[in-house]
This record gives sequence, C-alpha cells and structure tokens, in this order.
Amino acid sequence: MSLVATFAAEQLSTGESILDALESSHIVFFPRSPIALPDEATLRYLRSGLPAQLRRKNISYHPEAGRITGLAADAATTQRLEGILREHLASVSAFLRAQIAPLSVDWTVGTCSVRPIQERGRNLKPHASNELVHVDAGAYGATDGDRILRFFVNFNDHEDRVWASKGPIEQILERCGREAGLFDAHGQLAVRLTKGPMDRMLSAAVHGVSRLNPLARVLDTSPYDRAMRRLHNYMKDDAAFRDDPRGYEEIRFPPYSAWMVFTDSVSHASLSGQYAFVTTIIVRRRHMKRPQFAPFNLLMAHQAASSKSA
Repeated sequence: MSLVATFAAEQLSTGESILDALESSHIVFFPRSPIALPDEATLRYLRSGLPAQLRRKNISYHPEAGRITGLAADAATTQRLEGILREHLASVSAFLRAQIAPLSVDWTVGTCSVRPIQERGRNLKPHASNELVHVDAGAYGATDGDRILRFFVNFNDHEDRVWASKGPIEQILERCGREAGLFDAHGQLAVRLTKGPMDRMLSAAVHGVSRLNPLARVLDTSPYDRAMRRLHNYMKDDAAFRDDPRGYEEIRFPPYSAWMVFTDSVSHASLSGQYAFVTTIIVRRRHMKRPQFAPFNLLMAHQAASSKSA
C-alpha cells in the first residue's frame, strides 16, 4: 500500500480525513499547492539568484529570532528574502490551522526555508546527505517526543522532486531496531527515553540562554532525541540497511505541487529535485488523535511489553 494520500482542491474543506492520513504515517499530497506562491518573477529570482549567495545548503527564516541564516548577501537582498519567507510561513501556518486544527494547539513554528540546490549528486557526508533514506531527529534541539511536521512545496517550473521511502518507522523498527541499538536481543527497549537530572539541568540552562539568543535552543537535547539520532545515523551508515529493498517506494512530486508529512515517522530521502520551500513545525504529541503512531509511543510500547514479561 502506498504511503501517499492524495487530496485534490475540492477535498480541502474536510480536514478530518487529512488529519487522519497525516497522523497514520502517510505523506499527504496536494497535486496543486493549496498555498498561494509568490508571483512568477519572484520565483524566477529565487531560482536564478540564490544559489550563488548560499553560505549553507538551505536559506532559513527563523521567526522566533526574526532573522535569516544561510545567506551571504547585502542587506537589501536579505530583507527581500526575509519578506518572501515570512509571507510563505504565514500562509502555510494559516492553512494548517484550518486543516489540522487540533495539532495547532501549542505548536512551535520553526523555520521556513528555501532549498535552491539540486539534491542529486551533492556528495555530502552520509549524516548530512538527504539522498540516503532516514527519519528526522532532534529538530531545533530537544523535541522530547513531540512530532516533526514538515510542509513542502516544489516551485521548480519543470522538474519533479523525487523522494524514496522504505516505509513508516514502525516497519523500520521491526526490521532493524535491534541492529540500531534501540532494542535488546529480546526486543525490549535498550535505551532511556525520558530526561534525568543532568538533562533537565542542561535544558534549563539552554532555556535561559535562549531568552537572549533564541537560536541557542538547538543546543538542547534529550534521551529520546539521542535515540532517534542513533536510528537516523544507523539508517544512513549501515550498508545492509541501505541495500535492503524491503518497503522501497519512489515518489514523484511535480512542479507546483505540495505535500506534508511527519518526517520523524515516515522514512524518506530526496533523490533529486531543485527549488523547494520547506516549513517545519513541532507538534505536541499530547494533541494527537492517533498517538499510537508517534515514535516516542512506539518505543515506549516495547518498554511496556518488557515490564509485563518481567
């Protein structure tokens, strides 16, 4: 069964089905972006002018700090790009509040980024490569088990954005949870997921620094996020996993289409494509309608099973 759940424009008035598809580890796909994009002249500017001004692989607007990162440009260019991304972020946020309202309660709106570089053939180190199948971990510091929701728009005017997946995280854990070091030989949880005293001290210190510099929140961490990072790295590093065809599916996103997915629970890789908007939001796990699909709860289920068998 495909991971993709497609919703045409006429289906957007019934957000409940979109919410169900999203929470049950599907990629929610819109053949035409439901978010109004900048005019074509602005899109041409983003396609032609940005790659030469990159400092990092992405250019990101951080709403909590009101600043742009990843760009080496003059003040006028930076201000123009900040306005484009701020407007796009507002449109995405408004759309999501309308379509998946229960998940918008207490959420943390993260970055809105533009990705102007061709994903194929970037020759990055494995842990930094988007071309290798993985699940996302530790977005913007510690999530503590909350969800990483990403909303994508392909604004390339002629090229599909091509993804690959090997299935949702519950299937990944079944295949390689032990090899990744998350489960022991009996299938019981082998890592701690909740914070101890040292983690709580670190989080408190980071929180204090973040009042002065909001971007410092990326320094925070948690046992859960470290466990997910271990899985992320295993999926990219292990040759046996990379060569395993089980669950493999390629997905094409045409020009001007959009899609959203919990990237912490649906494995994915960007095989090719250039020019995309990416908005990241941290959704509170406690507001999920189907919390059993959250990676934190999937992992805790193994701890519960081990307690019952003890």
